[in-house]
Amino acid sequence: MTEAKVQARPGGRSARVRAAVHRAVGELLADEAAEALTIPAIAARAGVHATTVYRRWGSVAQLLADVATSRFSGDVVVPDTGSLVGDLERWMSDVATDLADPDVLALMRATIGSGPEGGSACITDRHAQLGAIIERERARGGKEVPSVERAIDALLGPLYYRAVFGGEAASSEWARGLVATLMGICDLPQ
Repeated sequence: MTEAKVQARPGGRSARVRAAVHRAVGELLADEAAEALTIPAIAARAGVHATTVYRRWGSVAQLLADVATSRFSGDVVVPDTGSLVGDLERWMSDVATDLADPDVLALMRATIGSGPEGGSACITDRHAQLGAIIERERARGGKEVPSVERAIDALLGPLYYRAVFGGEAASSEWARGLVATLMGICDLPQ
């Protein structure tokens, strides 16, 4: 008697539905105001039934958090230049470039506006990356290494505020200037 093997299908229906729904969210955010995001509109754009979306995500807020978590996980690589300043400058330049993308900004604004879990979905990976840069410098025996919390306040706070609430993307140069300020090399960039 031969026993049938049951194998998970990578890229099966569930993965296709998730990809279609994520794509639909991005397209709707590019075409419409965030207020136009409804489960029925997203489902129609994705070509799935609304109950499928409700069953999997429950609400627009939970769906946006999932899309944001997926989008912001691993899209910026933690550099290793051999120095804390070099690592932070390159990383901040990459994050600023990412935040200058209108699609990224639309997703971030919608996700933050969807509730408390939305903000966390947009920044969790960035906090982990910054923590990895700082911990690596500590492991190298670096002196005058700021705490992760201080670096978040000095680097990500102004960068995200400018992008999300200020309506203007920060240049890579401006973002690198925040590193100089954090490290006590110069005053705040203009």
